[in-house]
Amino acid sequence: MKEKIDVLISEKEVDQRIRALGAKISEDYAGKEVHLICVLKGGVFFMCELAKRISVPVSMDFMSVSSYGDGTTSSGVVKIAKDLDESLEGKDVLIVEDIIDSGRTLSYLMEILEARNPKSMKLCTLLDKPDRRVVKGVEVDYLGFEIPDEFVVGYGLDYAQKYRNLPYIGVISVEE
Repeated sequence: MKEKIDVLISEKEVDQRIRALGAKISEDYAGKEVHLICVLKGGVFFMCELAKRISVPVSMDFMSVSSYGDGTTSSGVVKIAKDLDESLEGKDVLIVEDIIDSGRTLSYLMEILEARNPKSMKLCTLLDKPDRRVVKGVEVDYLGFEIPDEFVVGYGLDYAQKYRNLPYIGVISVEE
């Protein structure tokens, strides 16, 4: 199989948008601390860059949740592979995701986390594919880019665990 990647969003565009998101989050959380929850593995690149651009105190935790496996479409079954290390009680929580597709994973995750009594909980995603949404009620508070229904890689997003390290967002096509 041969894989071809075409740039959808350049490294410069991604960087500029993350700076803008960091500024907006800093403004919204002025005088507060924000607890970032990274959804692994894809969200780690985005969260690290975002955290560097937030000017209020930041703490971080990590959770591994998946509904993909090695495929290119959501299986619909959400699994928690790694839970949080810290309590969310009374914290201003910002979930940081790489991409929202069907909405199943985030809907499930937000329901679980809401039960842990955070002071507030908001959602930040680098990419959103609203055309793929099958679960209603997943509201994005901080959005990087809305993208078409294409399979994308780079900036933490992978195809069979490859291409996460690309500094841009690319559309991948796989040829036999």
